[in-house]
Amino acid sequence: MSPLDIDVAIVGAGACGLTAATALRETGIGCLLLERDATPSGSTALSSGFIPAAGTRWQHDAGVHDSPEAFAADIQAKAKGRAAAHLVKAYTEASAPALDLLARHGVEFELLDGFLYPGHHARRMHALRERTGAALMAALERAAQADVLTEARVVGLQPEGQGWRLTAARPNGATESLTARAVLLACNGFGGNPAMVREFLPEMRDALFAGHTGNDGTAIHLGRGLGAATADLGGYQGHGSWVVPQGALMTWAVMMQGGVQLNAQGRRFHDETAGYSEAAVHVLAQPGGVAWNVFAEPQLALARGFPDFRDAEAAGALRVAPDLDALARLIGCADVDLGGADLAPPYYAVKVTGALFHTQGGLDIDDHCRVRRADGGVFPTLLAAGGAARGVSGDAVWGYLSGNGMLSAVAGGFIAARTLEETLR
Repeated sequence: MSPLDIDVAIVGAGACGLTAATALRETGIGCLLLERDATPSGSTALSSGFIPAAGTRWQHDAGVHDSPEAFAADIQAKAKGRAAAHLVKAYTEASAPALDLLARHGVEFELLDGFLYPGHHARRMHALRERTGAALMAALERAAQADVLTEARVVGLQPEGQGWRLTAARPNGATESLTARAVLLACNGFGGNPAMVREFLPEMRDALFAGHTGNDGTAIHLGRGLGAATADLGGYQGHGSWVVPQGALMTWAVMMQGGVQLNAQGRRFHDETAGYSEAAVHVLAQPGGVAWNVFAEPQLALARGFPDFRDAEAAGALRVAPDLDALARLIGCADVDLGGADLAPPYYAVKVTGALFHTQGGLDIDDHCRVRRADGGVFPTLLAAGGAARGVSGDAVWGYLSGNGMLSAVAGGFIAARTLEETLR
């Protein structure tokens, strides 16, 4: 590829980048996505693919009463008021229009039914029929119909004239460059960078990283090299239900519908309904850093509605015990105390650990997704969203409300595209 001038370079072809590309497609502004992998996947493909949004037509059709204000209140309640207020307002207000945009381009959403995720007071999770992040990624690629340069890892970003020059490393060791009028960093967090995890998330320094390996802190590195500010670097999404040794995510819906977590001593050790993110820390603090998800027939039926659980079950993760004595033998403890849980035998159990999924801090941005400078200004044509930017979870693990990552990606990509349209016209 020879140096060329384009309107917008989007670094990262995940949910954020593809949503932005889809919105730009409607404006006629040209864009090119630069993707480090051979096939776009990233954190989105590893997620459940559930997007929280408020005041949507899918909610209306289902008789669900919700609003951006109610959504914002839930986010701030979970984060104890420490989430970035300007982004909470911007993202919740953009959530429904962003889904409408994607639906116009063939992404077929359904409102998830049957249970509420921790901290949500309305059913607002929107998903594809397949209920997987991989299916969502495929749908987003079809919607965007954008040019994607794969195997192009951006290693340099610098001002050039009225725009930007990006340098990308290629698999053969060569580097190539291009210039763009504006740049959207939609690439990654830093959960896959052990040094940064040790520095900013010390309680997770020894945790299994279950996110995408591309989360190496590139966006923060590029931004800091330009004098950009960062924020909420202590925020992240953990998960207390990573199946071991099979290596799969088990849905937290089981916990919200009456399941419990027991440690190796057969004891319940936290309130599972508080949230799956902070549950990661609780599980890792138990003997051996493991726990057992214990549940009964109704929860099993619910779990089997999720492809990830079915895969884990097929791999041998699900164990069954006809009574509490048998459950104790399965766990390897003297006896079991369900801690008041109303579960009837037979008991089902899955061994899990706590894991780090993705970070929620990053480059500081304003409510238009423009990157803020450390000196207090903003870069008018350098934007960031999704994993590259600070999210709406505050600066601690317990601030993560279910779906905040996908909210930041999809609503952030939508807002960034709107900002780019206003800036480049």
